[in-house]
Amino acid sequence: MNELWFDIMGAIVTVIVAFVVGITYMGLSRKITARVQNRKGPPFYQNFIDALKLASKTSAIHHGFMQHVGPAFMMITSIMSVLIIPVLRGNAWFVNLNFHGDLIFILYIMVFGPLGMALGAGQTGNPNSAIGVTRGLSQMVGFEIPWVMALVALMMQYHTTSIVDLMNVQIQSGMWLMFSSPFAFIAAVMAMLGMFRYSPFDIVGAPQELASGPMSENGGKYLFTLMSSGSIFAFAKLTLYVDLFMGGAGNLVELVIKTFALYLIPMLYGVTSPRYRTEQSIRWFWGWPTFFGFLAIIYAVVF
Repeated sequence: MNELWFDIMGAIVTVIVAFVVGITYMGLSRKITARVQNRKGPPFYQNFIDALKLASKTSAIHHGFMQHVGPAFMMITSIMSVLIIPVLRGNAWFVNLNFHGDLIFILYIMVFGPLGMALGAGQTGNPNSAIGVTRGLSQMVGFEIPWVMALVALMMQYHTTSIVDLMNVQIQSGMWLMFSSPFAFIAAVMAMLGMFRYSPFDIVGAPQELASGPMSENGGKYLFTLMSSGSIFAFAKLTLYVDLFMGGAGNLVELVIKTFALYLIPMLYGVTSPRYRTEQSIRWFWGWPTFFGFLAIIYAVVF
């Protein structure tokens, strides 16, 4: 019974850490973007204030059952993702629910979050929401191909589908997979640009065109749920990249340093890039990222 409660507390702490770190990164991205554009920008803790304000509000706009279910579905998917991914190496608090074959499970579960957003947004009947959902699902088809190819290459090269096993390979060899499997890392990082939806891949929200797209009809607790799930999901994806390609992390300080270094890649790339059209985005992901994905698989077969 004590072990069970220990695991439950570890899961709760994991979700809290994911929320705090994810919200902080979002706030820092607003601040850094503003400084690059020669503006002062909001304080890095502004997102916490916004989240508390949204959580305290109610919404008088209701479009049906699916609008309630969509954000909840996305939140559940985000929490499930972060609980499957091992957060720290050899730490009893963050063992979580990973198992042999969890890498394949993660490939599936990470797709369900955007589908939850699509279901909730489609219920509203707002054309901006529908266009945003269509763009998002189309772009997901684009970046999922090089992302899956990178993970398949890792599974082929090291003969395992376990995230923990891949972390152990790096510990035993003393080399991160970003160096021992460079093509897989390049393909995965290029796919990551689409996952975080910063410019030039911010075609889903596109405030100047779609008034925030899928979130157009959401406010109050609905928007708080979507904002929270997005921050948890961002932390889960960054932690997965650290586990797979950077040997994982032994403590929270190391994890924050590594995840923030990865987070800077799509954020800074977006500061200097204009937005693509939908077909341009898909064509980009099916170009060089997919090419490096093929190279990663060939490299795994040969070496």
